[in-house]
Amino acid sequence: MSAPNLTAMIEILPHAVLQIGADERILAINPKAQQIFGAHALGRPYVTILRQPDFGTAVDRALGGEQPDRVRLRLSSRDGAQSVQLASVVALSPELSQGKGGVLVSFEDITALETAVEMRRDFVANVSHELRTPLTALMGFIETLRSAARDDPKARDRFLSIMEREAARMNRLVGDLLSLSRVEGDERMRPTASVDISAVLRSVMQTLEHNAQAASVTLIREGENGVLSVPGDCDQLTQVFTNLIENAIKYGGQGGEVRISVSRMATEPVLRGPALRIEVSDRGEGIAPQHLPRLTERFYRVDTHRAREQGGTGLGLAIVKHIVARHRGRMRIESKPGEGSRFTIILPET
Repeated sequence: MSAPNLTAMIEILPHAVLQIGADERILAINPKAQQIFGAHALGRPYVTILRQPDFGTAVDRALGGEQPDRVRLRLSSRDGAQSVQLASVVALSPELSQGKGGVLVSFEDITALETAVEMRRDFVANVSHELRTPLTALMGFIETLRSAARDDPKARDRFLSIMEREAARMNRLVGDLLSLSRVEGDERMRPTASVDISAVLRSVMQTLEHNAQAASVTLIREGENGVLSVPGDCDQLTQVFTNLIENAIKYGGQGGEVRISVSRMATEPVLRGPALRIEVSDRGEGIAPQHLPRLTERFYRVDTHRAREQGGTGLGLAIVKHIVARHRGRMRIESKPGEGSRFTIILPET
């Protein structure tokens, strides 16, 4: 095969590919590689665009006739995007390179895989931490009840009350983990049953009325009434609005009211069709801007101590995000310190 044919082959390969000559200059670069390194890389020494020592070692070995090598690299493309690439470096035979030798380098983007591995590692670490805290407390109280507090009724009742609270917290965590797992498993299958949002909100508000009264909060329903149907899963949508309204009562109830507003949108630009907009707003202390992008991350809490005191697992908004995605909807969070928060769910009507 002649060099022009090799260049043509490199051009059509689906992965980013470089041909590096024996003089360590780049002889060919396909469009995918140009997106990472730029078209100006052609003809330049490869070290001017890839200065990573492990990659240089792999190229030197290949030029010296050693076995193909694979190197994991973290790269920044010209537009600033970060990626993790697995570079495979193989020596070119004289026939393939028209006697010029050199090496061929292909890049496989493994960013998504690396992200998934990191998320799984963080998830396991977070779950372990969340379970270890109440378990440690339970073990400590059990030990105390078996010794010093064995014959102390007041201490026994106090410790049993704390143990009950910690056990309930673990139960909520396990329940939320199971919910998250189910939602993620079903996320690609859009529900098709007809669900009346008015009925869902009415049920949720009745369920949480006791919580609202205990916190001296008034729940106010505004906007569209009557039957408001969307394709959906009734249980999951109930879970969405239970989480949002319960959070508004817990963390935003200082203002004395939580408003649940429903409006119709003739056309939602992103969804490209009619939709329902449901807003849950409070007049609480609000959330600082730096926290807003991370609120739907698993186990992320604005105030860790307060959230745990309130019984939160740190998974509620992550579950909400996945449920809304399954319904092909949108979620928007707006908040300013001192001005309260507004959580908006937009669901397509068709």
